Order: sequence, then C-alpha cells, then structure tokens
Amino acid sequence: MKKILCILLLFSLHAGAQQQLNLQDAISIALKNSLDIQLAKNSVEQNTILNNYGVAGGLPVVTGSASNLEQITTLNQKLSNGTTTDRTGVAANSTNAAVTATMLLYNGMHVVSTKKRLQELQNQSEQVLNSQVMNTIAGVMTKYFDIVRQQSYTKTIQQSIEASQEQLKILQVRKSAGLANNADIYLAQIDLNTLLQAKQSQELVIENAKADLLTLLTLNADSVITVSDTILVDNSLQLDSVLTKLTTNPDIIAADQQIKINQYIVKEVAAQRYPALRFNTGLSYSRSQSGAGFTLLNQTYGPTLGLTLAVPIYNGSAYKRQQKVAEIDVKNATLQKQTLIRDYSANAVKTYQAYINTLQQYISQTDNYKLAQKLLDLTMLRFELRQATILEVREAQKSFENAGYLLVNLAYAAKAAEIELKRITYTLTF
Repeated sequence: MKKILCILLLFSLHAGAQQQLNLQDAISIALKNSLDIQLAKNSVEQNTILNNYGVAGGLPVVTGSASNLEQITTLNQKLSNGTTTDRTGVAANSTNAAVTATMLLYNGMHVVSTKKRLQELQNQSEQVLNSQVMNTIAGVMTKYFDIVRQQSYTKTIQQSIEASQEQLKILQVRKSAGLANNADIYLAQIDLNTLLQAKQSQELVIENAKADLLTLLTLNADSVITVSDTILVDNSLQLDSVLTKLTTNPDIIAADQQIKINQYIVKEVAAQRYPALRFNTGLSYSRSQSGAGFTLLNQTYGPTLGLTLAVPIYNGSAYKRQQKVAEIDVKNATLQKQTLIRDYSANAVKTYQAYINTLQQYISQTDNYKLAQKLLDLTMLRFELRQATILEVREAQKSFENAGYLLVNLAYAAKAAEIELKRITYTLTF
C-alpha cells in the first residue's frame, strides 16, 4: 500500500496537480529518485560482482586451443644412409588441439589477500551507499522544514496585515464621523500596502524553497505542492552520546575499511616475492603429415599432468619498493581516518553548542512572541479607544513581526542542528 501511494503521489506531482506533501512522502520520493543513491547502488553492485574467488585468481583456469596448418614446401633432404630426397611442391599438414587446466596451489597467500580486499571493497561501497542515503534524508528534511519556516513567517505577516486592515477600518469610521483626517488614512494605507508587498515577497521565497525541494526529489521544479507542518525539535540529545555514536557514521566506517583494503594490498604485493606453485593438466592431440621426407606421419594424443614452480630471484627490487609504497598508503589511510574523526568530532561539538544555545533562546523567545502578540492586541484595543496613535500601532506591529521572525528562525536553526547531529551519528529517522 505504501508503494502504491508513493506511485500515485509521483504521478500527481508530474501531472501538475496540487498535492499535499508530508515529510515521509518527500523522503520516500527522494530515496526512490535520487541519482546519487542510484550511482552508489551501482557501485555496490559492481563490487559485489567482483567479490569472487575467480577474480581473486583462486579458481582453475581452463583453456582450449586448436590449429590446422597446410603447407607446400620444397624438400632437400640427405640422410646418413646416403638416401637423398630433392622435391618441390611437397604437401604437408599439421593439426594440433589441446585442452589445458591450471590451478594455483600456492603464491604466498596472494589469492586469500585479494579475496579479502574485494570483500572489504564491497563492504566499503555499502557504507558509502548508507552515507548517501543519510545525506539525502538530511537534505530533504532541511529543505522541507525551510518551507515550514517560511510559511510560519508568512502567517506572522498575515496577522500583522489583519491588524493594519482593522486599523484602516477604524480610521475610516472615524473619518465618516469627522474624527480623523486623510493623513492618518493615507499613512495606514501605506503601512498596509507595505505589508502586502512583504507578503508577496515572502510567497516568492516559499515558491523558491519548494522548487529547491522538488529539485532534490528529482521532480519537475514547477510541480505544485502544499506543505502543512510544524517544526518540532527533539530536545533530548546529549553531547556524550553524540560523540560516542560517531563510530557508527558510515564515512568513518568506510575510512576504517580503507585502512584494511590498503593492508591487504601490502600482503598482495609481498606475495609476489614468494614462489608460485601451479598444478597443470590437460588433454592434447597432435598430427603432422608430409608428402615426402623422413617422417611421413607423426600423430600423438593423450593426457598431461604436472606441476610448475616459479621462483622470483631478482627483479631490481621492484616488489620490495612497491611493498614500501603500499605500507605508506596504509599510514596515509590511517591519518585520513584520524582527520575525519577529528573533523566530525569538532563539527559535533560546534553543532551541539549551537543546538543547546538555540533551544534556550527559543524558550525565551516563545515568551517574547506571546508578549508581542498581547502588546499588539492591547495597542489595537487602545487605538480603537483613541488612547494610542498610529505610530504606536506601527511599533507594536514591527515588534510582533520581528518576534515572529526570530521565533521561527530559532525553531528552524534548532531543527537543522538536530538533523545534522543525527546525520553524523547515523540515527536520523523519519
């Protein structure tokens, strides 16, 4: 049922119909359509295919061959018994066929090291896929809640517009009673027009944010969607827990796997300095026929069986130097992992500090927003009773708008910090 709903949602979005989009649907679409995820999946499939003993060189190699050669030669032959043959245009035929099999028995554990390296490459590609999935989810959530943020601020502007409209109505009633002049009405109308323009500008910001989200979902940027949600922040995150869970981050796991991959390469290179023992077997057929000469027909066939031992003696110390370079690669991979852990830890600390600080500000700003709303309501009541001026109403409106803008930005900043902390600890869910 979930797949059917997702397909229907995709169809409606592509068709241009207005569609309610919730966070779970957005993430599902992104995971389905993401080109980066598809590339990562292809990489996993490639490494899974290559993770095979045959690729590592641990399975027998069977080869078949056949040849047929026709010749016309000039024969000049003298035998020890005094017989002499001197002919031209002598026809000769040579036919050979063979099936051979070679099995590696020992080469310094080269095959074992190669197979383990291929397994680590497969595991690493899976971690890269996990990282890409987590990055995609985090990106969608960040864009989604950015739309929610912009819409929340639009609601604040709308409340201020309603206050200006009420103010204008009061002034028009007063004017009809001869208690207000045109200057007050013009000023109130200018304030209302300014707010209407601000709302239009804010609606453009919302449409651009929606286009960014649709692009991230790999959908048409002009698709019409509606988002109706609130920003709820998880305030239970702890720094010690975040730092501990960094070990589950796919990027760090992949960096650790790169160290193992390089270690197996060291063993593969070192194995080239050891003797290689191979078992050989096969079945061969050979036939040679000539129209003249000492041997008119020679035909052999039958099985073959044997061992081949190759011992490297000297190659200009190439293998030794390659091994030293491979060992340096192991050191570099270790340093890269340490650098990655350092950067992720520093990012976690800074993000957590921003997360805590923003949450604290959000709590106090919630009270400020409520007070600003009460102040606007009270000022409007006083204005209706002719106890407040237009300028006082304007100041109350600005205070209310600024409080709303700051409140929703704090909520978004805290949510963005929460998403980032959960992303780097591989605990992001939806």
